[in-house]
Amino acid sequence: VPLKANTDVALQECETVEGVIVVQRTGNADMKQGRDTWWHDEVSAQDISNYCEPEQMDAEDALFILYTSGSTGKPKGVVHTTAGYLLFTALSFKLVFDYKEGQTHFCTADIGWVTGHSYAVYGPLACGATSVIFEGVPTYPNPGRFWEIVDKHQINILYTAPTVIRTLMKEGESWVNEHDLSSLRVLGTVGEPINPEAWMWYHTHVGKGRLPIVDTYWQTETGGFLITPLPGAMTLKPGSANKPFFGVSAKVVRDDGSPASINEGGYLVIDQPWPGMLRGTYGDLDNKRFKDIYFSRFPGKYFTGDGARVDEDGDFWLMGRIDDVINVSGHRIGTAEVESALVSHKSVAEAAVVGFPHEVKGEGIYVFVTLKDGYKPSPELQNELIKHVRAVIGPIATPDKMQFAPGLPKTRSGKIMRRILRKIARGEVDDLGDISTLADPAIIEVLKAERR
Repeated sequence: VPLKANTDVALQECETVEGVIVVQRTGNADMKQGRDTWWHDEVSAQDISNYCEPEQMDAEDALFILYTSGSTGKPKGVVHTTAGYLLFTALSFKLVFDYKEGQTHFCTADIGWVTGHSYAVYGPLACGATSVIFEGVPTYPNPGRFWEIVDKHQINILYTAPTVIRTLMKEGESWVNEHDLSSLRVLGTVGEPINPEAWMWYHTHVGKGRLPIVDTYWQTETGGFLITPLPGAMTLKPGSANKPFFGVSAKVVRDDGSPASINEGGYLVIDQPWPGMLRGTYGDLDNKRFKDIYFSRFPGKYFTGDGARVDEDGDFWLMGRIDDVINVSGHRIGTAEVESALVSHKSVAEAAVVGFPHEVKGEGIYVFVTLKDGYKPSPELQNELIKHVRAVIGPIATPDKMQFAPGLPKTRSGKIMRRILRKIARGEVDDLGDISTLADPAIIEVLKAERR
């Protein structure tokens, strides 16, 4: 990615920017005289002091604007403010990861996304933690990259995404076993619901069957964790995010806003404010878009856009985006449930499930499957996978169409862009919407060409 060139183009519309500091990593870059300077020159400048006096800010002054990943639509510029966000990230980091003074924390997310903001920078540093920041991909130069980092830097807390775990599962546990992971105390996941198979692999091979996993649910808009286990204090259930964090009042409701019953899928809402919540979106001066997106569906409540259910123990199970719940012949089926069933098969590395119009059922189930190394697509394997889903969930979840894919469209933060897959499944391939945040746009053409 030509970062410097892209930045230069963007700066053509930013007349107020007076200086740009460039880190020299991959070679020389085109530098604009009078505006651009090198990082190595700046940090060695004679006028630098060891003390930088902090600027005093109001609690509600804007702290940063961060754009959502674009996995569900056009990215929104989320505005977070100074005091509430910092309080929430510091408190949640310390309690959820059971941080102790002197420990080393490794959040594998890019710091440009909210996970990196909250749990690689603000939360850990506010608590005085040593934070390891990673640049690259987990499989380069080999699939042991993360485990090598854990071993080398004696990491105590590892926080990564289910997508990463499934990718490394595909490579086998031999890469894990080559390194000493005994320094680890707590494992965490973020980004999407983790399927039980990936949870167990993470727990068994990385955690050696003894470490707690905190499966955290939150969003760019929430600033920090909404629903999460507390390690050592809660009974963990593979695939469940457990209970709301302190001060978070989460509810699951029906279409009409009434409380959902135990284990009844519904809409996840938050009915009281919390310190880390967004204060608006950039450019939305009268907060109209802010209100329409987050507060119009259930007046007086923040609507997360996600589906969930609460079991008999009060534990929350995330079902994915509301758009990811498929209505098959009157039965509401969470796509995460079907994806988990597919990934539990020995041949499947990753799966994504979407709905498409069906003249009999209302909606049909369209499955995208990425296979593990050593397995090849075939009609026989397709039939085997369909039977497997029927056996795990039941006939109502039988996939109507299955497409084997070399990869899935993901944002640079690792989220699967299911809205694009829905467009492909429906045949709306000429109107995919904003794809600017795709990590690998080339995969789109492959998926379109091989559409069932």
